[in-house]
Formats: sequence, structure tokens, C-alpha cells
Amino acid sequence: METLAEAKIKLLMQLRSAGITDTRVLKAIETVPREIFVPTPLVPKAYANRALPIGQGQTISQPEVVALMTQALELGDRHKVLEIGTGSGYQTAILSRLARRVYTVERHRSLAREAQARFGELAMHNVVNRIGDGMRGWPEQAPFDRIIVTAASDEVPEDLLDQLAIGGLMVMPVGAHGREQRLMKLIRNEDGVDDVEIARVRFVPLMPGVPREDDPGSPAG
Repeated sequence: METLAEAKIKLLMQLRSAGITDTRVLKAIETVPREIFVPTPLVPKAYANRALPIGQGQTISQPEVVALMTQALELGDRHKVLEIGTGSGYQTAILSRLARRVYTVERHRSLAREAQARFGELAMHNVVNRIGDGMRGWPEQAPFDRIIVTAASDEVPEDLLDQLAIGGLMVMPVGAHGREQRLMKLIRNEDGVDDVEIARVRFVPLMPGVPREDDPGSPAG
């Protein structure tokens, strides 16, 4: 039976073959233990190149998509990043290895609590997480050098664009739920926003508000 270490090596080879060339991104994926971000019954599949369910109708994204989105952000170690959709916290953990500080927003209290526990386990001191409406972003901490959205919307939320610094990059899937979506890189400049399509993807929908059992804007801990 294949060990997790063997599966991780195979995954890294697949990512390189798929065009992931940023060595910092590959190193982050190599060093972040994906197995602690998936439900216990799915640990043997932690390094399969596929999305996996994590509860609340959400998924931990396919590693290739995580790598592709992270590479597209062109992260530097001084960048301040906003992530919309903490989910399991796996993408957050990758970002934390590459950026100065990561602010991450999750609308489901249970997912946010579980993610925060993982951040503590990995001693991720440059991550701040909160429960709230991701479509509103985190205006108190704007502007951000980079924004990553891990759920799809028919349109790019204006509130998020407004929180992106001039010269900053946003990466997010755009398109209808249940259909193939466009993974877009948006670059904000003095004159507006330029965009480039990176790939075709399928993500869960970006939802407004916070579920009834959650309190909007509450800190996750």
C-alpha cells in the first residue's frame, strides 16, 4: 500500500508536469501536511490530486488548483493577503509559507474553528481568521497586496476589488455554479482592472451573508 510520503512525492511530480514551476510554491506544498486538513476517513487520499469533502457542503480544493492559484498570485514575502473562504485552512497554510501576513474569512463557524485549531498546531503565527461575509472582504485591514477567492461568483464583488491595492493581484473563479468557470487573474491599476484567464475550473459558489447559527463578523477565537 502506498504511504503518504510516497503519495506526496507522486503529487509533486504531477504538479511539475502540470506546469507548476514556482519552486517556493512547490516547497510550500511539500512542507504543509495536507493530511491534517482532511477528515480522518479520507487521510489515505490526502495526496490524491482531487478535491475532497470537508463538511458544510464545502471541499478542500484539488492540489493542482491550489498550486495554480497560488502561483498566479506571484507572492512575495512582504505581501499582505486576503483569502475569502478559509474552508479546511489548507490553502491558508500554503499562503502563510509565502506571504508576510494572511487574513482569511470563513462564513461557517465550525469550519473556521477547525481551521484555527490546525493553524495553532502548525504554529502559523502570521494568519488571522474571522467568521463573516466573504463578499464584503475585510475592509478594516485593506488595502491588500493580494486577494484569493476560493469560491465562484457570477461577477467579481466590487467590495473586494475596492480592497485591492493599486498594482495588486486578485485570483478567483468567475462563473455560474454547476458549470465550468473561468479562473481569473485580475490586476488593479490606476485606470481600472485588467484580467487574464488562467484555466477552467469548478468551485462551490460564493455565498453572501453568514449562516443563521453564526454571528456576522465574530472573531474565530
